[in-house]
Amino acid sequence: MSSAVHGFTDDALGTSDAVGLAAALRAGEVSRAEVIAAAIARTERVDPSLDAVQLACFERASAAPETAGVFAGVPAFVKDNTDIAGLPTCHGSAAFTPRPATATAGPGAQFLHSGVVVLGKSTLPEFGLTASTEFVHRAPTRNPWNPEYSAGASSGGSAALVAAGVVPIAHANDGGGSIRIPAAANGLVGLKPTRNRLLDQPGARQLPVHLVAEGVVTRSVRDTAHYLAAVEQYRPNPKLAPIGLVEGPGTRKLRIGLITEDVLGRPVHPDNGAVLASAVAILEGLGHEIVATGLDVDQRFVEDFKRYWAVMAGAMTLSFRLGHRGHFDPGKLDPFTRGLIGLTARNPLGAAAAAWRLRSGTAAYDRHFADVDVLLTPVLSHPAPRIGELAPGQPFDELFAKLVDYVGFTPLNNVGGGPAVSVPHGLLPHGLPGSVQFAGRRGDERTLLELAYQLEAASPFPRIVDSSAAEGAA
Repeated sequence: MSSAVHGFTDDALGTSDAVGLAAALRAGEVSRAEVIAAAIARTERVDPSLDAVQLACFERASAAPETAGVFAGVPAFVKDNTDIAGLPTCHGSAAFTPRPATATAGPGAQFLHSGVVVLGKSTLPEFGLTASTEFVHRAPTRNPWNPEYSAGASSGGSAALVAAGVVPIAHANDGGGSIRIPAAANGLVGLKPTRNRLLDQPGARQLPVHLVAEGVVTRSVRDTAHYLAAVEQYRPNPKLAPIGLVEGPGTRKLRIGLITEDVLGRPVHPDNGAVLASAVAILEGLGHEIVATGLDVDQRFVEDFKRYWAVMAGAMTLSFRLGHRGHFDPGKLDPFTRGLIGLTARNPLGAAAAAWRLRSGTAAYDRHFADVDVLLTPVLSHPAPRIGELAPGQPFDELFAKLVDYVGFTPLNNVGGGPAVSVPHGLLPHGLPGSVQFAGRRGDERTLLELAYQLEAASPFPRIVDSSAAEGAA
């Protein structure tokens, strides 16, 4: 088994989360220059092993003006599907000829509003369409807990860099689990907010089914809570009650629906099941009522999601061809993206019917909370796979079947629009962290954060520096 790769050492970053580091910066205990230099040094030390950085802009970060915000001066990375003025955006694809973006997109602006200093762009699989950050044109992004394993996706680069201690927080987004999957694989907190809670990528809200939500991956519940409280004020959605700052565990005893089978009614891997059972025991000990339930979805859900995912692949490809004329070569798309696009071309009416059925997903999602406050599920159906098992170069049908076997719990929240959070819990074999997912009513991120705080306090999150496999890169 490979040793863990991390950058934690006795420098200006230490082991602080983003809230702690921002407080140290405000108090003058460390300087902005020291913090940025430490983050750059950590990146240079660990990324040759992880391949999680798509683009570094260290000189720009070092020369950047002072920032304001809850995380003023805290170093971070932006996922490379989000425009930041002056930096290229390539969406994880070799089809792009890199060229600087002329403006910062809404999600990038709200991330910068928190005060972070961007060190660069993090990796994602092509267009964020699959569940492992692997490529046909470059080395895969590896899991810092054990580099023989996947870092998840599509925010895999961001998650690997945060878990490895390079930065305490990084931008992420989630269209089928792309915040929660890599958070689970890397032992992080990853919250997908309620649909339209935060600003979205251009055009996202005009799609037939709006799946993608913006967020971050962090090493502590309080970092996620402080981030959401800060950036929801950037462009508040008047149709949603504000979350506000959630500062600790709640006191209300909740009725929690326990889900142990995926959308196809299949049980999870025993290792993931053991982690879930451990979380159940802790939550019951805290006084919550746990009741067994199941996912109530149309039997065509998986096939419908697959067909709509294909529509998104085709729509993104067309948009990039039109918006990046002369700088986008569709002949360089990877086999998985081409396979998805081919699904729609073969059956356009089937894609339209799938989108129509998925539009009813909000009502179906809401029904899950008729008599429970929260749903407790695994994040993933089995532990993170080895590098290569979900590589995009294999036959399309084989890869998609593997993805269905792996990602059985996260897409429902994207279709239904409700919030869900991946919370670290326990350890799996091969030195990998465990996790569970809390899902809640639309608009009720507060309850999820309060419950996540409770689990964090009762069972502190595993730390890569304490892992038996962790020798580190320092």
